[in-house]
Amino acid sequence: MKWSWLIPLLVVALVVADDDELPLAEICDQEACQLPDCRCSSTSIPGGLEPRDTPQFVMVTFDDAVNVINTETYREVLYNRQNQNGCPVGATFYVSHEYTNYQLVNELYNNGFEIALHSVSHQTPQAYWAEANKEIMMKEFGEQRQMMSHFANIPIDTIQGIRLPFLQMPGNASFEVLAETGMTYDCSWPTITHINPGLWPYTLDYASTQDCVIAPCPTASIPGKWVIPMVTWRDLDGNPCSMVDACFSPPRSDDADEWFMYFTRNFERHYMGNRAPFGFFIHEWYLRAFPAATRGLILFLDSINNIPDVFMVNSIDVINWVKDPVPIDEYRARGCQNLRSRQCLPATVCGPLVAPHKEEQFYMSSCNACPGTYPWLGNPLGSN
Repeated sequence: MKWSWLIPLLVVALVVADDDELPLAEICDQEACQLPDCRCSSTSIPGGLEPRDTPQFVMVTFDDAVNVINTETYREVLYNRQNQNGCPVGATFYVSHEYTNYQLVNELYNNGFEIALHSVSHQTPQAYWAEANKEIMMKEFGEQRQMMSHFANIPIDTIQGIRLPFLQMPGNASFEVLAETGMTYDCSWPTITHINPGLWPYTLDYASTQDCVIAPCPTASIPGKWVIPMVTWRDLDGNPCSMVDACFSPPRSDDADEWFMYFTRNFERHYMGNRAPFGFFIHEWYLRAFPAATRGLILFLDSINNIPDVFMVNSIDVINWVKDPVPIDEYRARGCQNLRSRQCLPATVCGPLVAPHKEEQFYMSSCNACPGTYPWLGNPLGSN
């Protein structure tokens, strides 16, 4: 069975009850839940727009640490691209802390890409995340937000999203952290039933109708916090996959045209349907392992960047449009966002730094003064 690997995780997650005392969310009240602050979980297009009037958003995202190796791929694939409205393309990086080069995070930010969070530790086993309470989530994401802002020298208020390691939900805990820190959204929750038509982003004011693939999923009412559903792909055998590199039956490893057609077929299910945001969720190592996939991706991005009603954007931009949905022509007329460029101190390499979590000395590239010890849970700025 293709999904047999999930069974142990589901058992663990179901046994470990969420220890929060938050009340269960109620069935969504369509009249009370209104944009821009609330949206019921639904495949309906925001604002009641017809598909032909709806911008097709494409969200390209990469997970894990940012380093000198994978940044070369990001430069090759993403830099110097524009949408047909003349605005630079977006992409979102869900960055984990260990081994991250914060000077390169600063470079990605200054090129207009969104910096989001993927935890401090990204540790195993997966049960750690399934069982995590709000206190643990606050260390992993609340403290990481401080860490990311400080060492990459980017405004803390631009860090608005998270993705959980292994896409392992911890019930309500991660969304409680979003609420307490003022962050906006989570993009960790796959759906394998709401793909055609696709599920649009929604808030957790009311109970979600999304299928819970990797339990425990949130059950409480957490007003104003957004879910960007990971609408799953279908691989060549029809199996669902939440990330490109998790598909069981991908194209042949050496055929760029086959990869291009594979990407295009999954995209067209959105574009020819209800125009739910199309997610291209991937880890960079996969592109390095399969150069034909990289060439296919470049061909695919070249193609969609030439379609007038398709917009490759940062994930937070999708949320902002859903809050205020406007037709394609009005969206195109809004113009481009002004980039708040942030400087980074040149050649600031810190180390060797003693790490509290393993017997290893770390070196770390920073945009600010070096920490006294390697930053970690409970000590996000690495104070002595």
